[in-house]
Amino acid sequence: MTIYLPQLSHQANDFPSPYEALEEPNGLLAYGGDLSQSRLLEAYRHGIFPWYSIGEPILWWSPAPRAIFIPEQLTPSKSTRKYQRKHQYQVTLNHAFDEVIDLCASTRGPEQTWITLEMRQAYKQLHKAGTAHSVEVWSDNQLIGGLYGLSIGRIFCGESMFSLKSNASKIALWYFCHHFERHNGKLIDCQVMNDHLSSLGAVEMPRQPFLAALEMLRDKTLADGCFNKQEITL
Repeated sequence: MTIYLPQLSHQANDFPSPYEALEEPNGLLAYGGDLSQSRLLEAYRHGIFPWYSIGEPILWWSPAPRAIFIPEQLTPSKSTRKYQRKHQYQVTLNHAFDEVIDLCASTRGPEQTWITLEMRQAYKQLHKAGTAHSVEVWSDNQLIGGLYGLSIGRIFCGESMFSLKSNASKIALWYFCHHFERHNGKLIDCQVMNDHLSSLGAVEMPRQPFLAALEMLRDKTLADGCFNKQEITL
């Protein structure tokens, strides 16, 4: 079957409507363009993100349904709480963005190559601009887990997470949800549901409610200091 896929120019605002995304494969919307800061911000403000492998053109997606976390509703399991009480991992915000994104890429298998060098460079620039952020989990001053993503108003667009020790990414998410909710954060987008996200408490939201929430929240502000470099505590 032949499908028509729009090719983007070098104009950051030339994305098709997310409602035009293909049902199969889920959410494929367009290809081409670049990973400039202006284009990436325009994409995320409209529920669109890049996801492609080495050797492919840049592919842009807006899947439905959307996997999300509601920060105030996330409750860690008893085993995760018990584990953290025992190990007392330290959790920080924006202390090691470059290391987090590099480990998110390097800890994946060869079939999960979407965090390309080009992608890492683009998101590191977004971090320097104050839009992309990381959460880090530490044990004895060693980075053992974390996650990263973009802040769009009162929505956090989660991109990836990693663990080098048991429960590290779960603890990163738990602490960040608590911190984000305290600062008026309302929704964490994690794009496409999988078994791991479901086990952590993610739920699915249909396209129209998700895009409506995005439109309502993307220009609202968080409480002061939400993404300052800091330690996160409960």
